[in-house]
Amino acid sequence: MNIYLLQIINGVGIGMLYFLLAVGLSIVFGLLRFVNFSHGAFFLLGAYFCFELGQMGVNFWWTLLIAPLLVGLFAWLVEKFVLRHIYALPHHFHILFTVGLALVIQEAVISYWGPLGNNISPPDLLQGVVMIGNFVYPKYRLFVIAFTAVMALLLWWVLEGTRLGSIVRAGSESTEMVSLLGLNIDRIFSLVFALGAVTAGLAGALAGPIRGVEPFMGIEALGIAFVVVVIGGLGSFFGALAGGILVGVVQSLMSTIWSEGAHLMIYIAMAAVMLLRPNGLFGRAS
Repeated sequence: MNIYLLQIINGVGIGMLYFLLAVGLSIVFGLLRFVNFSHGAFFLLGAYFCFELGQMGVNFWWTLLIAPLLVGLFAWLVEKFVLRHIYALPHHFHILFTVGLALVIQEAVISYWGPLGNNISPPDLLQGVVMIGNFVYPKYRLFVIAFTAVMALLLWWVLEGTRLGSIVRAGSESTEMVSLLGLNIDRIFSLVFALGAVTAGLAGALAGPIRGVEPFMGIEALGIAFVVVVIGGLGSFFGALAGGILVGVVQSLMSTIWSEGAHLMIYIAMAAVMLLRPNGLFGRAS
């Protein structure tokens, strides 16, 4: 039972990282109706920026702030000078451009950091394990669960309790209405796109000490992000949260029960949800 409890807690921790990864993708699609296949590359950049800052001697706690902000700045520049010019084009143009952008970022990472993976050490405070009776669990993974839960509450407050959140929710219904209210819709688009990249970059920075960093982690992250969004429902905050935890727990449990099929079960879970709820767990009927 301790093994299964350990895997469930592992799944919740991984699932919360999946939530951070997927919530930005979900919000961006809900507001911009933009299919962003470069989202996994922002996760990749967050992990490598965290690694590089650590190599430069920057304190780990500062890297958790600086790395996501650097990713957000990069995404803001890309959106401002490139992406906004293709919003009006059909979705296949969005896919072609963002896939190309993701490949460029991946090759830039390989050129600068090399094709092999690297490890990131957690800070001294979070090394070791916590013992509760016979139950033993790594401190860093507990920190990830607690930290991502706080971030989820903060994001929920931003979306539900602030003026920006009201604008984002209104814009997901009708961008024309938001424009008629005298708001600068282009500035809002840029801010939301950068926010989505920041959450993906933060997920990458947090994942680095757990799984290390390697140049192809963005591809895997993109696939999982889309699975989480499909399970939870496009444009839904709580859908991304529920979908992320569901995918994380399924993957973690199956790694013990049937390790060869752990990744496959993610897509089986997605297919099961789509059969029962075609719009996702929290998706709205079209």
